Amino acid sequence: MKVFQVGGSVRDELLGVEPKDRDWVVVNSSPQEMEEKGFKPIGKDFPVFLHPETNEEYALARTERKSGVGYKGFNFYFDSSVTLEEDLKRRDFTINAMAKDDNGNIIDPFEGREDLKNKIFKHVSPAFEEDPLRVLRYARFKSYEQLHDFDLHEETKVLFARIVASTELNDLSSERVWMETKKALENKCSDQFFKTLIQFHLTDPWFIDLKSVSCEGDLPELKWADMQRINCFQLCASLPVPNSYIKVLESLKQIINLIDSKNKLEKLRLVEKMNVRRNYEILTQFKQYGFLNEHQDYLEKLFQSVMAIDFSVMANVNESEVSNQKQLLYHEALQEII
Repeated sequence: MKVFQVGGSVRDELLGVEPKDRDWVVVNSSPQEMEEKGFKPIGKDFPVFLHPETNEEYALARTERKSGVGYKGFNFYFDSSVTLEEDLKRRDFTINAMAKDDNGNIIDPFEGREDLKNKIFKHVSPAFEEDPLRVLRYARFKSYEQLHDFDLHEETKVLFARIVASTELNDLSSERVWMETKKALENKCSDQFFKTLIQFHLTDPWFIDLKSVSCEGDLPELKWADMQRINCFQLCASLPVPNSYIKVLESLKQIINLIDSKNKLEKLRLVEKMNVRRNYEILTQFKQYGFLNEHQDYLEKLFQSVMAIDFSVMANVNESEVSNQKQLLYHEALQEII
């Protein structure tokens, strides 16, 4: 058996970037041999194994053939006769289709280094268009700081258009679409993900209401909330967004409603509802939003006043009077501010 480092980690090392993780391909081996050497099998559709010490993923070299719709519509073939080049040929872009052997030699059958030098995303083979997920992966790659200024090859643009026309984007799972979105939000240039979706008409059906891009904040949840705001809070209703993202989004809505409200009683109700003490850390993160700059002093005074309220006086209040007493405390603390 021979082991090769492959994919994005080879690409990043050539760019002088420390990879977050490494993937490996094993040539001239079998599932039986891998397990005999202590590797733990995890792949359902094809044999992928975890290294017994590093926990990194090792996959047997394989080829694939389109057999259905969507990114799962493939049959995989693997045995000891599959070569490294055959495995690399099934990958998406040439810059991701390079390998490195244990002596540090780069195997580059599709001129990925040249495309890396020229800052180009180019498909490895015409089979690129068989997997609709690849266009979303491209958008996600654009969110990487080291790749955000790479351009798409003219011939690859043609394959993008064919994928869009095929409507196979509809056949992706909402979980997988969110996974690509979340990964993009975790990168420095997250805005490029959404700009790419718009540029190459990749918004239907998952991002159908995506019209504008604003992606401020240093946390994925903040970026997502800002994207929702700039798109009228109508973005991606069908995606399985985690509760942590929803919580930040709801807090931002409350802040915007508070600022827009002209009614003092409504403002008090909104402040009480946003639970400043419990959500203080989230609320202070909103300082990162440029659209709130002119309201920062107002919000800071409001938050600090709420944090200074002594709620211990409610310890002996009858249960039926708790709500009224709490509203009174908020009113006394905030009457000069709101």
